[in-house]
Amino acid sequence: MIVINLDRVLVDRRISSKELAERIGLSENNLSRIKARHIKAIRFSTLNGLCRELNCKPGDILDYVPDDEERE
Repeated sequence: MIVINLDRVLVDRRISSKELAERIGLSENNLSRIKARHIKAIRFSTLNGLCRELNCKPGDILDYVPDDEERE
């Protein structure tokens, strides 16, 4: 399972969701859907914008947890 840690990165960088959405040209609603894990895919251009504005790597935002750990 892929885990999205965008909330944590936003807190660490002290940036609001609204400000980030404006910076990367994404609606606040779509950014909220990403944060809430209500997505099945993410465009590389969106991931690139997130990483650029948050000064991070994709692995700071996305993490992999094996399915057996998810069940525990």
